[in-house]
Amino acid sequence: MTARIFYILFIIISLLPITNSAIALLLGITFGLIFNNYWSSFSKNYSKKILNISIIGLGFGLNLHEAISVSKDGFLITLITISTVFVLGFILYKILKTDKNTSLLISSGTAICGGSAIAAISSVINPKANQISIALVIVFILNAVALILFPILGNLLNLSQYQFGLWSAIAIHDTSSVVGAAKTFGDEALEIATTVKLSRTLWIFPVAIIISLFQKKTNQSKIKFPFFIIGFIVAMVIATYYPQGENVYSIITTISKQLLCVSLFMIGSLINFKSFKEAGIKTMAFAIILWIAISIISLILIY
Repeated sequence: MTARIFYILFIIISLLPITNSAIALLLGITFGLIFNNYWSSFSKNYSKKILNISIIGLGFGLNLHEAISVSKDGFLITLITISTVFVLGFILYKILKTDKNTSLLISSGTAICGGSAIAAISSVINPKANQISIALVIVFILNAVALILFPILGNLLNLSQYQFGLWSAIAIHDTSSVVGAAKTFGDEALEIATTVKLSRTLWIFPVAIIISLFQKKTNQSKIKFPFFIIGFIVAMVIATYYPQGENVYSIITTISKQLLCVSLFMIGSLINFKSFKEAGIKTMAFAIILWIAISIISLILIY
């Protein structure tokens, strides 16, 4: 009963304008480490749905023409960084002798968009359930660190809003943490990060097809398209070509930002001590080294 009371209380706090992304995630992690999360299934299912709704809502705060321009700017860096992650991942897999499927899933999550990429690539390589869960847990943990650490580093490195938006979209795994970190840094960074990250998400499909060819599988049809991207684009089109609704769009964008915080609380609540234990030292080392490497490489390219 105590756990349920705090769960509801923290969700209410996450909805308040005074709560930012980092605070919401920390509330979630604190809850997960202290209490037994009886609503873990609820958190898993609805955190994704709320995240998707919030991203669609954020589209009303963006201009389509500016978004296309930003996506073009990030295309080359995206191509280079995705290729680099898979090459480095293969080298680390050989050096550390980590599990093949788990390494491939972590590489996919690091290269593209965290949990969504892991889920899509899982449909291609057919890994064991524990291999998927370990990859997801590690990505969740690193996302939690990134959400707090990146805005601090961005200020220390004196990055512009544009630079930070681009960097977070490339170097942070999941869309939720990308948007959360960028929201903390500033509104312009949020617009750029959201646009670049969602355009980066589309790389799931060519990457999945290439991996399936190496795996000699023919089940690409199982790959699920992230339809919320279409909603995000439609929202941008409406906001761009029907500017008369600017006041309404502003309200929708504000609500969407707080819904994002609720989603981050739910994601954080899924992290517990068992999650750390299941990951293992070598697999954690694999993910951390890969993440640090791509963070540095992408920052150099942006500079």
